[in-house]
Amino acid sequence: MILAIDIGGTKFSLAVFDHNRIIRRESRATDATGGRPWMLTQISEIVTAWRHDYTFDRCGIGFGGPVDFARQRVVLSTHVGGWTDFDLCAFVHDLTGAPAIIDNDANVGAIGEAEFGAGNGYSPLFYMTLSTGIGGGIYADGQVWRGADSYAGEIGHLTIRPDGPECLCGARGCFERMCCGLWLDRDYGKSAKVLMEDPEFVKRYVVDLALGLKAAIMLLNPQRVVIGGGIAKAGDRLFPPLRAEVRRQITQWSGARIDIVPPVLLGDSVLYGAMALARC
Repeated sequence: MILAIDIGGTKFSLAVFDHNRIIRRESRATDATGGRPWMLTQISEIVTAWRHDYTFDRCGIGFGGPVDFARQRVVLSTHVGGWTDFDLCAFVHDLTGAPAIIDNDANVGAIGEAEFGAGNGYSPLFYMTLSTGIGGGIYADGQVWRGADSYAGEIGHLTIRPDGPECLCGARGCFERMCCGLWLDRDYGKSAKVLMEDPEFVKRYVVDLALGLKAAIMLLNPQRVVIGGGIAKAGDRLFPPLRAEVRRQITQWSGARIDIVPPVLLGDSVLYGAMALARC
C-alpha cells in the first residue's frame, strides 16, 4: 500500500492507494493558526488509525509551499507558520515505518494529471494550482522539470502588476497576490467561490489571471495547461472567459497553442501525483 498526503493552505488530504486505486481517503480543513504542530497532530491521528488496517510500503507527499527536492526538506510555507527547513519525510517515516518522498504540491499535481488525468499524452504540460496560493509544475518527457534549485514553476511570484499591492513574499503585484484565494477573500471580503459566481467580477479577474498564464505559455510553449485547485472548480464560469482573455493577450505572431483545461482528477490531482512519486 502507498500512503499519499496532500498538504494545502485551505485543506489537507490523505489517501491509501492499492496500486492505482484510492481505497481510503480523508480530508480536513487546515487550521492555519495552529501551524505545523496542529497539522502534524492531525496527520498522526489519521495515520495511526489507518495502521490498524493497512501496512504502508511507501509514502508520497505534496506540500503547499517551496520544497528543496534534492535535500527532501520543506523550505517554508508562506501561509502557515512553523514549517521552515522541516524534515517532513522523517516525521512521516517515523509514523509509518515506510520511506517517504516529498515535492511541492504543484509539481506533484503535475505528475498526477500527466499520468492519470487531463495531461495524459501531452508534453510539455504546465499544471497550475489556483487555490489559497498559486503554484506551477512543469512536466515534460515523462518527468517534472525542477530547475537548478527546485524552484522551477514558481509562477505565483512572477510580478504582473509592478505598482500593485504587497505580497506575503515582500514583493509587489505578484501573480499570487492579485489572483489567489487568500487575497481575494481579504481584498473583497468574499470567498473565491462566491466571487466566481459574479460574471462581472470574473471578467475583470481573468485579465490578471491571463497575464500570469501568458508568461508561462510564452516561456514554455506547453502543449496543454491544466489548472487545478479550489478556484478551478468554478468550471465554465471561469474557463471560457479565461481562454478568451489569454487569446486576446498572447502575442499575435505567436503560434503557441491555448489549450487550458480543468483537471480530470478534480481535487485528487496531488494525491495521485504523490502516489506516483512514491512509486518511482
